[in-house]
Amino acid sequence: MNKAFVKESDNEDDEGDELAVGGPPIPAGAKNYITPAGHQRLKDELLRLIDVDRPEVVRIVSWAASNGDRSENGDYIYGKRRLREIDRRIRFLTKRLDLAEVVDPSVHHGRDQIFFGATVRYENQCGEENTVTIVGIDEIDPLHGMISWISPFARTVTKAHIGESITLKTPGGIEELHIIDVQYPAPSA
Repeated sequence: MNKAFVKESDNEDDEGDELAVGGPPIPAGAKNYITPAGHQRLKDELLRLIDVDRPEVVRIVSWAASNGDRSENGDYIYGKRRLREIDRRIRFLTKRLDLAEVVDPSVHHGRDQIFFGATVRYENQCGEENTVTIVGIDEIDPLHGMISWISPFARTVTKAHIGESITLKTPGGIEELHIIDVQYPAPSA
């Protein structure tokens, strides 16, 4: 069949759409907790897509369409594809921001118990120290120690105190962890 007659899906709730454009789905019944900094990053990205990226791509697509034959016009074809990607990301960010519940972790500043937003330094049973920060689903960055509050580690250490040892069940077996330190950002002035 000719590609000209194949309709691409415009359904914003496509299977796998969330993973393709942003992140993991929010678990049923769970809230979309997010730090103030994470919320601001998502808002900034949304505004950049709406105010800068999308108008630029629309300008390029309009120019490419004015060149005539669109079936072999690479600028037009790529531009339309990029426009769909931007629109999908805008829908995703809008939904996530609508569902977001901003939680300021600085309210726990000075506490020794682990809650959302905590930066936790711990030691595993081999004596290796690690540091992670518990953040929202849309803020995760494992390479920089930012883990989701719904991760098994975060769920296990939540409400633990400095000095406690906890047991974490992993695919590789049971691991004992010792909480060394808990830090929260200082309250804004």
